[in-house]
This record gives sequence, structure tokens and C-alpha cells, in this order.
Amino acid sequence: MNTSDYLITDPAAFRLADHPTRVNVYADKSAARAGLKSDAKKIRDLSHKLYGEAQRSLLIVLQGMDTSGKDSTTEAIFAYTPPLNVKVAAFKSPTKTELAHDYLWRVHNVCPAKGEITVFNRSHYEDVLVVKVREFAPADAVEKRYAQINDFERHLTENGTTILKFMLNISYDAQGERLRSRLEVPGKRWKFNPGDLEDRKLWPDFMNAYETMVQRTSSEHAPWHVIPSDSRTARKAIITAKVRETLEAMKPAYPDPGYRLDDFDIG
Repeated sequence: MNTSDYLITDPAAFRLADHPTRVNVYADKSAARAGLKSDAKKIRDLSHKLYGEAQRSLLIVLQGMDTSGKDSTTEAIFAYTPPLNVKVAAFKSPTKTELAHDYLWRVHNVCPAKGEITVFNRSHYEDVLVVKVREFAPADAVEKRYAQINDFERHLTENGTTILKFMLNISYDAQGERLRSRLEVPGKRWKFNPGDLEDRKLWPDFMNAYETMVQRTSSEHAPWHVIPSDSRTARKAIITAKVRETLEAMKPAYPDPGYRLDDFDIG
């Protein structure tokens, strides 16, 4: 499995319809789960080194339609990682205080500090997706946000934050099955939101908004990965592998403060 298969290298040529929502990259589910487990354990160790180093940070953006798997993906990536330096920020409707600031204020407020890993469950991209489709802001204001977001992400990367962006690409049919499951299974009903059905009615508009989002904001410093998400197992395995590869490329290392046993009388 090659995670670069999902990297958007030519945003101008990107067409969402060209990207499948399901792929077969593992021999079977057992192979996918084995790879997922191995990668998650490596992330545990790499994450702790990043925390000890305390010089850089990692931001993971998970953006997708309802039921695309943002929660379960986060759980899979950090299945073996203590929550010492891992945080999750979920972006829902902005509060009155947040609306009194610019739309990126609440986002910058929860970006990872040095040594931290933060997962955005939804993100600042809601402001060019649901805000655009639902017309919560004027079209000319939304149009300016693509460049503003690119500048914002460039600012983060130039100040020590590596950004991984994943669009969880789920099909209309798969979403329908998962929404039905939320109503049929008592333990899942709490996750069901009737408002999700309103967004579902606007599926073509949302797909167009996602396509434009990738075209306009997949940059060299923060490119998008479009992940087939109809298969829960494959989606989790692909993203976890990419997170592991990214942390390995960052090469975090524990600092050496210079202390030695002979320097102290411990008794």
C-alpha cells in the first residue's frame, strides 16, 4: 500500500469523480488490521519522542461528510498512544464569542503547541464547505477564504507545525447505510442528528464545494490526501500509515540535557 497514491499533486487537475470511495489495497481485513496495529504502535513511540523534543508539532485535519469516520479514524491512529500530548479539537457551530472574531480565531486558538499532536475533527474548512453551501456568508467573503486559509497554513508550517490534511471520501450510498445504522442500533442513536439529512439533500452541492476546496487549498506546504472511506478498515489503515510515515520523516528525538548518573548523589 502506497500512501502517495492518495496525495493530490496537481490541484488544478483535481476532479473528485476521479477518486474512488473504495479500494482494495490489502489482501483482506486481517492484513489491514495487522498493518494498522503495527503503525499505531510505532506512532506511540514517535509521539512520545516529539513530546520530549518539544520543538515541533503535528496537525492532522480530518474533513468529511457526516458518517465518513472522523472519530473512529482518530481512535485508530492513537490506539496505543497515551493522551500525554495528543489533543482533539471538534468544530461545531461557532459560539457567540467566536462569531465576534474572525473565522480563523477559534482555529488558531487550538493549534498544537510545540511537542503536541492535534487532530481537527472537522476544521477551518467548514468555512468554505457548509458556510458556502448553506450560504451562511456572502459568496465574495467565502471566495477570499481560500487564499486566507493557504496563508494561515503557511504561517503554521513556517513556525514548526507539520500539517496533514485528509478528505474522507465517502459515497452517497455508504453514508445512507451508516445513517440507517445509527437509527437501527440503540447504542448509535445518540450520534444521529436530523440535520444530517438536510445536508444529505444537498449532496451534489457539497461534493462541488469539496472539489473546489481541494483545488484551491492543496498546497506544497499543506497538500490534501483524498482517502477512500467506504471501507472503515482500509480508511483507518491508510491514514494511520501516512501519520506514521510523516512522524518518521520528522525524525523526532529525545533531547540530551547532559545529565549523567555520576553527576548526582541519588543514594
